[in-house]
Amino acid sequence: QARLVERGGGLVQAGGSLRLSCTASGITFKIYTMGWFRQAPGKQRELVARISSDGTTTYEDSVKGRFTISRDNAWNTVFLQMNSLKPEDTAVYYCNADRKPYPYWGQGTQVTVSS
Repeated sequence: QARLVERGGGLVQAGGSLRLSCTASGITFKIYTMGWFRQAPGKQRELVARISSDGTTTYEDSVKGRFTISRDNAWNTVFLQMNSLKPEDTAVYYCNADRKPYPYWGQGTQVTVSS
């Protein structure tokens, strides 16, 4: 059974850093593009960053230069290093494995950035 488990969320002051991790089980992790999405209260879920199976990365404009996505296929884990955090980064962050037509999702982890 496929399972994605996110860790690393929490409360941090503006300007601080957090590192999220997402560990997968029950899937062939290395073949999937992995992504981090976020959803703030009252807003739609949005893509933050993704990393393809060959390591190509893409970022949403507002996080470029602050966030870094990486993966470790040996540990079936994808990471999101978040630096220079801003209050507007506050959201539930979700891990995603881009299986088509039905992607896999984690349960989410809360990130709260205080001003």
